[in-house]
Amino acid sequence: MLQVTRERYGSPDVLSIVESPPPSIGEDGVLVRVRATSVNAADWHLMRGRPIVARLGLGLRRPKSTGLGTDLAGVVEAVGSSVTELRPGDEVFGARDGAFAEVVAARVRNLVPKPSAISFQHAAAIPVAATTALQAVRDIGGVTTGQRVLVIGAGGGVGSFVVQIAVAHGAVVTAVTRGPNMEALRALGATEVIDYERTDVTRAGRRYDVILDVGGYRSLRDLARVLEPGGCSVLVGAGKGTTYGLVSRITAAAVRRRFRGQRMRFFLARIDRDDLFVLADLAARGAIVPLIDRAYPLREVAEAVRFAETGRVLGKVVITI
Repeated sequence: MLQVTRERYGSPDVLSIVESPPPSIGEDGVLVRVRATSVNAADWHLMRGRPIVARLGLGLRRPKSTGLGTDLAGVVEAVGSSVTELRPGDEVFGARDGAFAEVVAARVRNLVPKPSAISFQHAAAIPVAATTALQAVRDIGGVTTGQRVLVIGAGGGVGSFVVQIAVAHGAVVTAVTRGPNMEALRALGATEVIDYERTDVTRAGRRYDVILDVGGYRSLRDLARVLEPGGCSVLVGAGKGTTYGLVSRITAAAVRRRFRGQRMRFFLARIDRDDLFVLADLAARGAIVPLIDRAYPLREVAEAVRFAETGRVLGKVVITI
């Protein structure tokens, strides 16, 4: 089988495609023939080894794990003797390390059935980005019906799901994105869409009950200016991926929460199977629709990651296998 590997940290040029034997599975394992995967910000952070502090767990000088990728959608090829929930031929999607490969070994907890109404490409765009969005909106932001929600960075993979999930929770959503993305965000249900290159939403004189800053590029002072008293700002992701930037934002959020009474929450999502079931239901009902900017074959994985890194992607970059 073909799989993507890297022996050192660096640009997409460090990625190689090699022929490897298929992985083995134990009695609780599931072997999946991958049909599609997608690129997340975490992938290029891991590829580059940023923020540097992350290398304490990933490997100081070179990555301990040579694989890359997390999202996957495909068909079950084999299951272990103790697996009863899935069987060969089932179409599934989920998350597993090393998903940039033709075949992946996983466990049941990594996977849920793929809704028949969506394609493998659409399913592969969901796991990490939509899980992050769901947890940001529902668990951290606590979005409820009628609230005014501001989504900064709404055009990316996570942001486009944040918009849709906030709408599904009954919120009135204002989305901030680049001009070329505006119509797509309106189609996803945003009540108002603002081009950040023309308007600074933090100086427009309006306030919001919940702010979700996807990517974490706005200052906390800017966010506080448009946050309603008692509202909540959710800082989603690691921003520029520097150790200093990450630590400073977490510290500043904690200071504002303690001394100014402002709820500013930083979080990183975790993949949860129950949430994957929730997302599968939303996708099956058409309540979330993944936006796919471009699709690349596996052999062009370096180009796929390079494009995703530009930050000018509408939705997701998908890799087909």
